[in-house]
Amino acid sequence: MIIMVNVVIEKNDAGQRLDRFMKKYLRRAPLSMIYKMIRKDVKVNGRRAKEDSLLNEGDEVTLYISDEKIAELSTPAENRAGCRKQFRTAYEDDNIIAVVKPKGLLTHGDSREKKNTLVNQVCGYLQGKGEYDPSVEKTFSPAPANRLDRNTTGLILFGKNAESLRLLTTAIRNNVHVRKYYRTIVAGMFDKEMIIRSGLLKNEDRNTVKVTDEDGAKTAVTIVRPVTAKNGFSLVEIELITGRTHQIRVHLSEKGFPLIGDPKYGDPGINRRMNKQFRLSTQLLHAYKLEFSDMPGLLSYLDGKVITAAPPPDFRRIQENLFGR
Repeated sequence: MIIMVNVVIEKNDAGQRLDRFMKKYLRRAPLSMIYKMIRKDVKVNGRRAKEDSLLNEGDEVTLYISDEKIAELSTPAENRAGCRKQFRTAYEDDNIIAVVKPKGLLTHGDSREKKNTLVNQVCGYLQGKGEYDPSVEKTFSPAPANRLDRNTTGLILFGKNAESLRLLTTAIRNNVHVRKYYRTIVAGMFDKEMIIRSGLLKNEDRNTVKVTDEDGAKTAVTIVRPVTAKNGFSLVEIELITGRTHQIRVHLSEKGFPLIGDPKYGDPGINRRMNKQFRLSTQLLHAYKLEFSDMPGLLSYLDGKVITAAPPPDFRRIQENLFGR
């Protein structure tokens, strides 16, 4: 039986194109079906609408499809309130939350791990506080504006509402308004600032990246500054200008300063020494600081805000052992 389903656009759904809203609302529907429905079976405020029509808060989207089809194509709301919390909160307000990701935790799920992820933990935390209700939200859930590799620790920004998430994501993607800083320990005596600019090309099958000017390579820019150096090792600060996969690790390795413990781009001999001395088996890389400037719109109050996160205990222990502080 064909029925008429009315969906009222709430604040977190507004500002989207109709086709993008439909893709999220009916997550299991193929794209061809979405566009066919928009042409024949969807109205906005009682009128036909184009796929690129922008939805406003209070708009009414009417779908003329069977109740069985709605159930088949939509995804039930996921209750994540019971997810075990492994992250720390560095900063939180009504619009954003900056969390500290521990080593070993995925930001998003992959083929092997879909449940125990940072995204699920943060959504569960906000759900438990009553700030996120998946049964009410139609297409929005809190999400990160940046990501870190599984074994990289540190700060990740989440938007609690759609507008904040859009502003954060745009700022980070375009490298404006949010400056991102990391610390790591590398092999070699690093004694002056270095700006590294190159093309990076990812091998999807091997999940590795190489420096190259081949077709398809994406420009990556990394600024590296010395903090201290001693006995053949250096503590450095990195300002990430672009955010390519494994960018810091491959850039420093290419310049002769591999991260200690890095199994993909590190020095095998040094890695064996670090493993024997400190039981270090992964890269020692920590996203420790975020600086905001001239944030627009809803997040303008963050202008001048600096969020920091101390490195984890294993990082501090190795740093103190190598450099005496």
